[in-house]
Formats: sequence, C-alpha cells, structure tokens
Amino acid sequence: MSATPHEATRGPRPKPVLMIPLRRCGTHALRLRLNFNPDFYAPYPLHIVDFMPTVPLYGNLEDDRAYFRLVSDVVGLQAASMVKWPGIVFDPVEIFEVIRHEPRSVHRIVWELLLRAGEQRHARVVMDKSLDSVHYADELMCLFPDMVFLNVVRDPRAQIASMNKAIIHDFDTLLNAQTWLEAHRAADAVIKQYPQRTLTIRYEDFLADEEGVLRKVCEFFGIEFLPEMLDVSHSQDAQQISRMSALWSSNCFAPIMANIDKYKKALSMDEIVTIEVMTSEYMQCYGYERMTDTTAAFDMALFDEARDRSNQARTEAWRELEHTNFPDFALRCHRAEYLASVRWRMQQAGTARAAQSDAAPAKLDTLSKAFEVTD
Repeated sequence: MSATPHEATRGPRPKPVLMIPLRRCGTHALRLRLNFNPDFYAPYPLHIVDFMPTVPLYGNLEDDRAYFRLVSDVVGLQAASMVKWPGIVFDPVEIFEVIRHEPRSVHRIVWELLLRAGEQRHARVVMDKSLDSVHYADELMCLFPDMVFLNVVRDPRAQIASMNKAIIHDFDTLLNAQTWLEAHRAADAVIKQYPQRTLTIRYEDFLADEEGVLRKVCEFFGIEFLPEMLDVSHSQDAQQISRMSALWSSNCFAPIMANIDKYKKALSMDEIVTIEVMTSEYMQCYGYERMTDTTAAFDMALFDEARDRSNQARTEAWRELEHTNFPDFALRCHRAEYLASVRWRMQQAGTARAAQSDAAPAKLDTLSKAFEVTD
C-alpha cells in the first residue's frame, strides 16, 4: 500500500488530548490560556455529539460511498461551525484517502481534522474541547491509544446554574442535574480505566491559583508553562469569541473569585436540594460541601414536567437571542440547519440503502488519481 503525499512527508503526529466531561465549567478559560504555547493547539470544538444521532443513518461504513459521504459531511460541519479554524481548509477527498485504510469511525474523521490543524501550527499537543465526547472515550482510546484526558470539575450547583441560562443546555435544574450526573459517571469510568492518562482539576482551584493549575496541566501535557498564559486579554481568540456570544463574554477577562457563590442568588433552595441530592456522591468525591442534608426521590412524571418547561423556555430563549444578538442567533441557526439538512438527506437515502442491504460494500478507486471535477 503506497503512502499518500501527505503521509509520506508527515512526522510524528501531535499527542491527542480530550477535555471532559461537560460544558459550562470554565474550559474555554483553560483552552485560551494554553493556546499561548505554540506547542499546544485547541481550536474551537466541533461538538460532534450533536452529529452522533445521524451517524447510524450512513449504514455500513466499510462501504466507501457511505464513508466518503460521512467524511464530506463532517468537513461540512466544521465549515458550519460558529467559530472558524483560522488558516485551514479541508478537502474531503484528501481526508478520505488518508484514512480510508484505517479503522472507520466518525471520531477518526474528526481527529484527522484536529491533528491536521495542529500540524499546520507545528503543535506537539492537540486538544479537543468537545467535552461531551467523554461518552465515546473507549472508542477514542481504541483509535488513539496515546490519548490523555483533562477532567475539569466545577461545583455542580454553580455549573448547573450556568447551564440553566445556556441555550446549548436545558432550561431546567432537574434535567441539567441529570445531564451533569451522566457526564460525571462517564468521566468516572475514564478515570478508573485510564488513571495514568487522566488529570483532574477543579475550576475553583484554577480561580484561586491560575498559575499553579496551569503549571500542573502543562506538566501533564509535556509542554512548557509560559507567563503570558496569565494575561488572557492579549488573546485574539478570546477577544473574538467574547464578542460573538453572551455565553463567552467573560473569556477576555481574568476570572472573578467572587463568582464562586453566584449560584446562591440564581438558584432557589429547592433547586439546590435537587442538585445536592442527585450529585451528592461526586460532591463528596471532589470536596464540595453540601448546604443541606435533605434526601429526595425524583419520578418520571417530574422529568416529563421539567421537559415541558424547558422546551417552552427554549423557544422563548431563541426569540430573545434573535432580538439581543442576531449574529449569534444566525450562526447557531446555520449550524442547526446544517445538522438538520444532513439528517433529512440521510433519512431519505435510507430506503434505497435498505433495498440494497444484501449488496457487498462498494469500493471506490483511488480518488487522488481518479477524481476530477469538470465544469
């Protein structure tokens, strides 16, 4: 098997890092500061979790047609991202040719894009901040046995209070507490299975000692701590995203220690009880002291009511976003519409695939030689 031109000139690939387990825990603050080191690169994440429900519709990925289509659609997802990866454009044909003989997976495609972006910047370490991918850690370790994990923990009361206001999450404490719990259970499984490959840090410790935590993270990644990491105001990336969305507005400033207890004003006591009951095991594990000693049970009816409330609040939040920050609204809609269009197309193709289910997987010729576009 001959190497492609890209493979023939490629040296050792960057070390892959996955940040886990859940958004709204201060992970942009860490990403932006670490990006000051030229040996490290973490672009704005693809959040492939939003694409995962569509992946089964591609059918057998050993069929070159199915896999090429998946490659093309993941490249399209990167292009539809709210925050562009500067200075790089991906060719689906080249990506397909490079990875066609490797184990096939949507995660392999995503990481080919990430690794290439890092290689273009001569980075030795590339991190994906798609925290929800913690749920696919075992598959990622099969694809990349040298992967390491940065587990970022935040007081669940503060994190869920933040999630409740974020259009990327639910608008209900009970639902977000359940999401928090599922994410930390997945992270716990990673820590137990790969203890030497996982570093856990608390966001509150980062607030109290930015330099100490950043030094620990840099040592774990095998990169140098740089003093400029402590002044994020000089980050062009931070300035850009802080202007794009209210979710990121504070990322161009130093974190504020007083915000640790901000959740006490944002949450009712009933909501705090809900969070503390559901997350009690992990609060104790990570050293967060409970405010209450209440016990409670949550039946399915409560979750159904919570979903109804959350859906109504989501509709209103989208209306408000359209009026308060139209660029943010339009960019999020564009990505959502891209995901919906890909899913619709693959659903339409499903009937034809089912009729050919007994056919052998199709194989394409080498596209780098045979592929040609004619006007």
